[in-house]
Order: sequence, then structure tokens, then C-alpha cells
Amino acid sequence: MTSLKQKNLISQWAFDTRPILGRFHLWLEDVKIEWIRGKAGDDLAGSISFVDDRTEKMLAMTSAVTALGTRLFGRYGQGAGMEKKDLNLVKKDADAISAYSMSESLWYLSRTLPENHAIMVCLGEGLMPKAGETPEMGANPLLGFGRVYARPGVAKFLEACVLKLINDPGYRWKDFKRAIAKKDVTVWGAAIDTLENTSRFAKGEETGPMTVFHLFDQPLSITNQYEGYMGSLVLPREVVETAAMDSVLVNYFTPRGLVVEAIKKTYPGIREENIHVWTLKGKGRGQRIRTLWEQWENAGAHLVDDAWELPTGFTPFTDSGTYAPTYSINTWTDEKDQIHLFLVDGYAGSAEAIQTASLGPVLDLDVSLAVLSSKFHLPYDRDAASMKLDPEAPDFSSRLEKELFNREIDSDLVESYRESILLARNAGIPLRKRTICADDLISEKKWKALAATGYMLPDPYTGAPGVTRISEDTYEITVRMATRKGDKRITFALRLLENLEESKLVFSPLLNRFFKGEDFMHRAVKVSDSGRIRNELQTLCTEALEHYGDKVVLKFEKIPKATISEEEQETLRTILVWYKENYPIWFEWLELN
Repeated sequence: MTSLKQKNLISQWAFDTRPILGRFHLWLEDVKIEWIRGKAGDDLAGSISFVDDRTEKMLAMTSAVTALGTRLFGRYGQGAGMEKKDLNLVKKDADAISAYSMSESLWYLSRTLPENHAIMVCLGEGLMPKAGETPEMGANPLLGFGRVYARPGVAKFLEACVLKLINDPGYRWKDFKRAIAKKDVTVWGAAIDTLENTSRFAKGEETGPMTVFHLFDQPLSITNQYEGYMGSLVLPREVVETAAMDSVLVNYFTPRGLVVEAIKKTYPGIREENIHVWTLKGKGRGQRIRTLWEQWENAGAHLVDDAWELPTGFTPFTDSGTYAPTYSINTWTDEKDQIHLFLVDGYAGSAEAIQTASLGPVLDLDVSLAVLSSKFHLPYDRDAASMKLDPEAPDFSSRLEKELFNREIDSDLVESYRESILLARNAGIPLRKRTICADDLISEKKWKALAATGYMLPDPYTGAPGVTRISEDTYEITVRMATRKGDKRITFALRLLENLEESKLVFSPLLNRFFKGEDFMHRAVKVSDSGRIRNELQTLCTEALEHYGDKVVLKFEKIPKATISEEEQETLRTILVWYKENYPIWFEWLELN
């Protein structure tokens, strides 16, 4: 029998999150809360973050719904054994479901925010090709810089400010801050990866895929779309502080032998081979971080591989996924009474790196970052040095060749490094400092963050389970919410109110449904179709959109065929022309080119 307290808990969660549950045709059957850190208190109320209790519940449900929809309808495992081109299409379908599920959840959440509040996406994953991908594959569906979730008046105001940041060189970060202060608008910044480990998801791997959402109590000081790479060394804070007592600076560029000495002094008796270093591996990454691998091995440390067993009983993976291992950084004692330490080193995508850095105060970690280029031609230290060059200086090319490559390089490679610097600079990424931390991307320095993670498949680093079917139409989904104040794991039991085919339509972007053959001309058209299609275009092909005042111009020649095939592009044009001809007022904002 369910206790009265548990019934009240379920009822409260169902009431607070009903906009999201209703949107996705879900019924909340159960809620379980497990505290990892902090006091349980009253689970019916009491936020552990800077947002109110209802908003915090809505954010947890956003992560749960995104994980559930992606796992069920994101073509999990259908890319196994496929060629790169076909695999990439599976990945893009998975990213589309995850980005759409989160975007819709945030839209419905935003209708419950205070009237002068907004959530603004500052960093997103998906713009830049990752390992094994090529530029012609184009951007993956994503929630990127400038996406605003708020009540209509606030959203329109902020979208106008974002367009100025992107298009007006004279409009700077300080002008944006002044504008929102004058308007008395509170902006919460977000760093989002709607589907971490997309390749593993598409290939049907058993662990790893998750959705990661970090919310900050202020916008990040980023002024344009940006995705790049950052070197990242993540250690327990006490290691860095112990080294500082001996006047040793430990950061991303510190020789790893010195880091090992600091670790040994922090944890007396620890053996070098019990220092377990998680780092991305693979032939393509050797040019950038092979010297880091060698430094650790020369100091006697253990480089984690896929055969090693974590304290959770799972085996890790090192082909991707730099965020999740952060939760395992700590010491433990084995059955022989030997001390072990797990840490993370190497590099990460920019959104993952900033998300990891913002976990520092939550998990008592020190995270040292260094801005890197998008190319893997130089060792990490020289690559970081390349980002300090002046891309507009007449001797840029010669300095790159003589000081860093020690040889002549072709003009295309020179231009790629110049582009990396300009992209970072135009987005407000700090380039003068040798290393940076989360404070360098958050203007007020005093900040709070909420980290929400929804697990699609089991996570080897924390032991959290993935989406699990518990009856014909009901699934359990685990979400972790962490802040400086507390850290808890929430398990939802959600029941689909429709059959799988109908539920798939509920979780799928409207345009994707039309691409798959749904008859758009004879379905009931709503005014909301206009907003849905606008949001979906921003998610599916953001690089092909140009904004001019209230107008959005879709340039078909800028849509990569690997993102939306030639046949689908013809279908897309037909769809949008039909909407514009039949509903011109609703689609006045759209221009086709």
C-alpha cells in the first residue's frame, strides 16, 4: 500500500509539473528521492537551488522527459555497423528528438516563470564536428546561443538584444547587461547538451548517453554562438591547495610529474599506480594530448582504459563523454586498505568543459581550463599558444609556422587557426589568460548553478540506471540534481497515455513527421504551428538562418545535405511555401531564399 506521505509527494510533483506531463501525454505514477548529499527535510517542498521549488521540479521533469523520449524514439542502436554517412543521419535523428523534447519542456516551463524572468541558452553542443565527423556533415540539431524561454513580451525583448549582440559590432556585453538591468529582467543562463555521447547512443552501446542541463543564476558572458575545445584538468581541490602551500602552482600546464607529487603529499601512502587518470583516448587525439599520456605514465600513474573496473562495478569508456566522469573524482580505499584516486585530464568540448567547471564548487573540485583550437595538429601546449596570437596581425602566418609548427603549412590550415581565434574572440571567450575557470565566463563572479542530468542508459561513473521499462506502458527514469546546497537522485515512474506510435508523434518535431510522410495539408492547422516550425528550424538548421529585425530568412544553400537530405529539402520548401500561401499572417516572419 502506498503511504499517505508518498501519495502526497506524487500528487505535489504531478501538480507542479502538469504543463510538461500534459504536453507529452504522460501520467506520473511514482516519485522516489534519494539524497546523496544534504538533508532530506520535507520532500514535498524546499528547493536546493536558486530557483523556486516548482521551477526546480519542472527542470527535473524536463531532464526526465528528454531522457525518456530520446531513449524510446531516438533510433537507439540503429546506426550499429553503418557507414559514417548513414550513422550520422541516425545521430541527427537522435539529437533532433532530444533537442525537441527539451525545448518543448522549457517552453511550457517558461509559462510558469515570474513575468520578468527568462532562461537563455548561452552554450550548446552540436555546432562543431566531433571525432569521426567531417565539416560537410553540418551542425547537429541543438539548443544553442540565444534561444530564449520566457513569456512573450520578455522573449521578444531578449531576442532583439541577442540579435544586436550577433550583428552589431558596437553592441557589447556591457550594453546587453545594461539593457536587461534597465528593463528589470532576470536572465538565467544555460549550458546544454541535450544528448551527450550521441555516437554511443546511435551505435547501441550499453552505457553512457544522457542529457545534461546546467542553469546559472545569471547569463554567461558569451556574445555569440560558440563551440570549440578546451583543455581541462580536474582534481580534488585539496590537491591544488596542498601544492600551493609549497608554492607550487597546479593548473592545466603543470608537468604531470609535479601533479603526482602534490597528490602523494595530499594523500600520504597513495601509490602511483593507484592514481587513475581518465582521459579521452584514440589515435586521432594523440597529436594533441599524447605528451600528457606520457607524462602520467612516466610518473607511474594508471591511464584508465575500457577494461578497468570502476568502484561502481561498471567499466568506463574513453571514446567520448568527458562530463560524466567528473562525478567520480574522489578517493576510496580498497579491500587491501590501499588509497585510490580517480581524476580527469585532457580536453573537452566547450559546453562540457564549462559544465564541468561549474560542478567545481558543488563537488569540491578544482577545474583548470585552457582554450584550444578546433584542429588536432599541435600538442596541447602549443595549440593553446596558437589561440593567443593576433589573427589580424600581418605576421600571423609566419608566427604560426615558425613558433608553433616549426615548418611551413598550407594557407587553408592557417585560415582554420585564424577562424578558431576569431570565433572565440567574437563570442567573448577569454583569450589573454593562460588558463581560465568558470568565473571567467560569468560576469558577476559570485554565482550559483544547478546541474540536472537525465540518464538514458546506465552511467558507469555513478551507477545510475538508464530508462527502464517496468510495465507495458510505464518506464522509470533517473535524474540527478546537484547544487552547492544539496545533491539528490530522483526516480520517476512515467506512464505513456498513448500507444507507442501515437507517443512517437507527440515526441517528434513537426517537420520530421512531415519528412517521414505525414500529410501536412490535411491535418488540423493551429496558430501554434508557426511557433513550432520557427523553433524547429532554429534547432534543425540554425546555421542556415539569418535574422533581420522581425524576419527570419532560410537560405537553403546553407543547409548541409547530411543534415537534411536533398529530397527532404525539397519537401521542406514545399511545406513552408504551402504554409506561407495558406497562412500568410502566421508565417509573415519567414522568408525563403
